[in-house]
Amino acid sequence: MGIRLNHTIVAARDKDTAALFLTEILGLPAPSLVGPFAVVQVSEDTSLDYMDTDGEITSQHYAFLVNENEFDAIFARIRDRRLAYWADPGRHERDEINAWDGGRGVYFDDLNGHLLEIITRPYGSGGTTTSQPHPLFARILDPEDHEGRRAGQQGKKAGASLATAERPDADE
Repeated sequence: MGIRLNHTIVAARDKDTAALFLTEILGLPAPSLVGPFAVVQVSEDTSLDYMDTDGEITSQHYAFLVNENEFDAIFARIRDRRLAYWADPGRHERDEINAWDGGRGVYFDDLNGHLLEIITRPYGSGGTTTSQPHPLFARILDPEDHEGRRAGQQGKKAGASLATAERPDADE
């Protein structure tokens, strides 16, 4: 058996309301209450376990891989609730979806400021042949650069570059 994520704890002002929001938006079964958690089962073996907090909530990002029909249904619920949504994680392209990796994706906030994302293709699955490769996919991490950072110095190839064949602007 390979390593798989089983669960993660999600901070919330009101765990029950936050968990219900997610299940309603994604079209999942209602959350279960287990001890101090409102548990949202997002796949057969992965759950998001919402827990109340009085402290500051640091925004986290949660991305959900969905099929095309699920995307349509979820996106319709986002629009029906008049939630703000963006094509990018920096929230610059409002009221748009992206077409990265030959699929579709959209970002939106939950009730606690966590950035949620639905995508129809995994990051990088379009490779470099798709018309819109994921902007985060093309960068190649050079182990020599990483070695230099551990010692607090720049690596031999400071600024790790994009491979020419993978750069979206390679033809220019």
